[in-house]
Amino acid sequence: MEYNKRIVDMTPGDAVEGFYLLKSAAIKTSTSGSMYLNAVLSDVSGAIETKVWNYPGPIGAADEGRVVKIRGTVQAFRGTSQLSVERIRLAQESDPYELSEIVPVAPMDAEEMLSSVETMVASLQDDDYRAICTEMLARHMDSFRSIPAAKSVHHSFLNGLLMHTGNMMKIADQLAELYADTVDRDLLLAGALLHDFAKEEEFSFSELGLVTEYSTKGKLLGHLAMGAQEIAEVAKELHIPEEKSVLLQHLILSHHGEPEFGAVVRPQCAESELLSLIDLIDSRMEIYRETLASVPEGKFSQRVFALDKTIYHH
Repeated sequence: MEYNKRIVDMTPGDAVEGFYLLKSAAIKTSTSGSMYLNAVLSDVSGAIETKVWNYPGPIGAADEGRVVKIRGTVQAFRGTSQLSVERIRLAQESDPYELSEIVPVAPMDAEEMLSSVETMVASLQDDDYRAICTEMLARHMDSFRSIPAAKSVHHSFLNGLLMHTGNMMKIADQLAELYADTVDRDLLLAGALLHDFAKEEEFSFSELGLVTEYSTKGKLLGHLAMGAQEIAEVAKELHIPEEKSVLLQHLILSHHGEPEFGAVVRPQCAESELLSLIDLIDSRMEIYRETLASVPEGKFSQRVFALDKTIYHH
């Protein structure tokens, strides 16, 4: 029996016991009619599909984002490892485990990235765009520097929004220089900074700070609509010219590119077109980074849902 074995090191046949994050959970019914817990457990090294057979609860979807203690065996299932758990319970305050080994955190220096973001905001030449960025940063600083950028697809770890936004601003800064005769750098960087701020309201968070589900407003409105609405309100308070406010709102509403991917409107200016592509670049590269970490060199991954394909680790 191995205690707190890292998920990335688990192989079929291992008997394990320890504390892990309950990343997702659902009570389901098997073909035989018995209930079981279908879950994903994770630690900082990775995640593993998990089954608790003949289990009707009490642990379930409401406990997503909490730490659990388990005892079980790693098994091979359809070419990948799966954990079959015999015992499971919620962790208690007196339990001896290191949170830093369980909860995933962005692989970066958070203070350095935040400083980079603030430096780029200060470099904006347009007083109006700089003013609205400065005000929005002040209003959202606590959440901006700590929350994940997503529930599961990409940057779903602590400091994920800061990492995603900082990366996008760096890409935007370089591409704005390359396409300086077509793109307004200040508008593009402002859009890159502000595009996901409303995720603070879109998600509900666990006691550990990870995303557990979408909030009611997140489901009914979404972060694009809520983000554009707040920008309109702040721009009005700061007496920002209407055209600049509308342009920023357009960048937020269109940054998913196409309606089939969640965009409220399609990009209709150079900056919104470029912002949607930058968002796609950074999110996809993070999906590759996270996936390749668990794929041996010379092997293909399982199908990656967000990419709708397998990827090769060369």
